[in-house]
Amino acid sequence: RAKLKSRLTELWNYEKFSAPFKEGGKYFYYKNDGLQNQNVVYRQMTWDGTAEVFIDPNAWSADGTVALSGFVPSPNGDHVVYGVAEAGSDWTTWRVIRSQDQMILDDEIRWSKFSSVSWAADGSGFYYCRYDAPVPGQAFQSTNLNQKIFFHRLGDPQDRDELVHADAEHPEWGYQTVVTDDGRYLIVTVWVGTDDRFRILYRDLTKPKQPLVTLVDHFENEYTFVGNDGSRLYFKSDLDAPSRGILVLDVAQSAPVKPQVVIPESTETLVECSLIGNSLVAEYLKDAVTVVKMFDLKGQLIREVKLPGIGTASGFEGRQEDRETFFSFASFNQPADVYRMDLTTGETTRLRDLKLSFQPNDYQVTQVFYNSKDGTRVPMFIAHRKGVELNGKNPTLLYGYGGFNISLTPAFSVSRLQWMEMGGILAIPNLRGGGEYGKKWHQAGTKTKKQNVFDDFIAAAEWLIANQYTSPKHLAIQGGSNGGLLVGACMTQRPDLYAACLPAVGVMDMLRFQKFTAGRFWTDDYGSSEASADEFQALVNYSPYHNLNAGTEYPATLVTTADTDDRVVPGHSFKFAARLQAAQAGKQPTLIRIETRAGHGAGKPTAKIIEEAADQWAFLVKHLQMNPTFPDELKD
Repeated sequence: RAKLKSRLTELWNYEKFSAPFKEGGKYFYYKNDGLQNQNVVYRQMTWDGTAEVFIDPNAWSADGTVALSGFVPSPNGDHVVYGVAEAGSDWTTWRVIRSQDQMILDDEIRWSKFSSVSWAADGSGFYYCRYDAPVPGQAFQSTNLNQKIFFHRLGDPQDRDELVHADAEHPEWGYQTVVTDDGRYLIVTVWVGTDDRFRILYRDLTKPKQPLVTLVDHFENEYTFVGNDGSRLYFKSDLDAPSRGILVLDVAQSAPVKPQVVIPESTETLVECSLIGNSLVAEYLKDAVTVVKMFDLKGQLIREVKLPGIGTASGFEGRQEDRETFFSFASFNQPADVYRMDLTTGETTRLRDLKLSFQPNDYQVTQVFYNSKDGTRVPMFIAHRKGVELNGKNPTLLYGYGGFNISLTPAFSVSRLQWMEMGGILAIPNLRGGGEYGKKWHQAGTKTKKQNVFDDFIAAAEWLIANQYTSPKHLAIQGGSNGGLLVGACMTQRPDLYAACLPAVGVMDMLRFQKFTAGRFWTDDYGSSEASADEFQALVNYSPYHNLNAGTEYPATLVTTADTDDRVVPGHSFKFAARLQAAQAGKQPTLIRIETRAGHGAGKPTAKIIEEAADQWAFLVKHLQMNPTFPDELKD
């Protein structure tokens, strides 16, 4: 373990940069010198100018467990509202810093969670959402109900904030707010769970006494606000388009406003869209790989953006008047590179030279397709050092998620790079339940169809074994959150198929998950034991906690969780580990690792991430019978 940790620390120690974004005439980006516990916000006056530290969260706590959880400059650049989260909790406290002298003001907003912040155009204050203060002692367990929208005017105490919207008849509804770039409209997105099904409200801010107007009055489709051109509001939507397109709702029309298709649905899955530089920059997925296209505001294709290779591009932020944008590009063997794009010419410029202690070209990434139990064709990424022999003996880590419309695309991870450096193979299938192929792919892995996700994952393991990548005694499975549920379900259904399992912060009790913190939101994907007999039966059939059977030989298992996880409460992992220990008939161990002053994952300091990864890799080295290689032992 000491050698693993030492090498992991060495690999981690390189400068990491986010794509810059521009607001109030200034450029901001996140940077980590290498081993800093938290990323630091830098500011520069021009995109290629001298940078200065603007906010350094590393000064907020000795152990790095107080993190920056949001950063929103005002349109005029005079102030920045930023979020502070402690010990990995979802609860955020919003503070305000004055840009000119970086003075922290007295403004403080508490009990905000799952909320964006949106400034008024004149910078006089901002909109935000919050819950009522929880009962003392229940902040990390109680359910979150009755979210409300407020407007905070700079300089006022929180108890004087204006209540903009509340709905006591629908305590389960939540909200997100956006002020349009021109400052004219407040757009309110109403959400009820984790599915992308939204109601839309708006207010014309030139008429301050006007109540919120309902624009979309049902939860049947996605309407993700993209931007506006005057009264024309652009939305990413799956209305009559399971792979999504772009619609316009013109609020100058008399109600009901009829949607107009601007960019129709494509064979590729539309995942993000930005309105910048009087153009629409649309990010698509083609077999889980990023494709970026630019359109004019009438939906005519301008160009396809040339990307450096097969991977994931993200960023493309900006305002309607901008003539440039920035993005990052990464893959399994390539850390995020940062690029500037001229919106007029489409020309891209690489901004950074990364100094790495490894050679990306030593590794290869391929994509394969395999058939699941019911014949569904599923893609899978496989990454490893070049020259790996397919002899059925390679230590292989199979990682999955499969839920909540979330797509697993090529991304860089230092710990996974170390896994490959040690001789391991990394395999990541794009399971049903994710968003890689749009609405139908997602829904095929939800509620009473959730077993499809586990079948896809088990079929990936069987494919890797059949094609001589590995064998059961050299195969490990890993996943976190909904992926922790995936690991728990698959190890109870097929304990013979793996040598080791790493379920992290998993949802393990599928009959009671909805009774704690954010659990009630997940019924969109899981259903509920209280909803119907069919959903109860589906849940009890795969619930990891309820399907551990005494007298069974289970794989070696290292469960990981954290004491202040208020997303998936640690009780799930506690119960699962205890029942697994009691049921285990074999000699393989069940361990549980409980991180302190940490939550579901967001904001976890670098030092804790490295410690946890070193424990996980040491566990796999032992139970996959690995003889890991390190740089000083590698041949040219």
